[in-house]
Amino acid sequence: MKTELLNPANSAVIFIDFQPQMTFGVANIDRQALFNNVILLAKSAKIFKVPTILTTVETKSFSGNMWPQLLDIFPDQEPIERSSMNSWEDEKFVAAVKATGRKKLIMAALWTEVCLAFPALEAMKAGFEVYAVEDASGGTSLTAHNAAMRRIEQAGAAPMTTIQVLLEYQRDWARKDTYNDVMAAVKEHCGAYGQGVEYAYTMVHGAPASRIGAAGH
Repeated sequence: MKTELLNPANSAVIFIDFQPQMTFGVANIDRQALFNNVILLAKSAKIFKVPTILTTVETKSFSGNMWPQLLDIFPDQEPIERSSMNSWEDEKFVAAVKATGRKKLIMAALWTEVCLAFPALEAMKAGFEVYAVEDASGGTSLTAHNAAMRRIEQAGAAPMTTIQVLLEYQRDWARKDTYNDVMAAVKEHCGAYGQGVEYAYTMVHGAPASRIGAAGH
């Protein structure tokens, strides 16, 4: 049910084809911004212990390996390697999705018009709910990206942004078991919001100035 908020117990996160050759073709969003958003989404899944699926296409023959920074966040996971552009046509991928036991699928992919749109449509047809992370997905043009998003939205997918996923998982600042990790991710990846948090900590509440490197982040 789309009106039910996402939480770590009812959703899974899926990263599709974040590989160099696919990144080269992205033209709808600044690629450094895309990279930042994808890593924030990955950290969100990691912080809240959400089941996460990684998958790649034609690693050796065309696309290259999945981004190492993404793999480093999930060091115990091996991406599901495919030959199909449509992840849903790969039996291993579908089995992995079903194994999560979750009906709400948070999906991000390169490219939006193929690697996001195709499995999103198929997953919805199979009875899953799809939440497409728009600013963590990239298409070969702004037109291609927007048309793909409209297509899957009209089919029932819900558009999301990366920071929306993070804060929908946290939702209550009294949840202290994840609070510090969420704030660390915000300060590192969320631009003006992160700067505002740092200012509030140090100038309003009197915390010592952050030393990110010394803290190991």
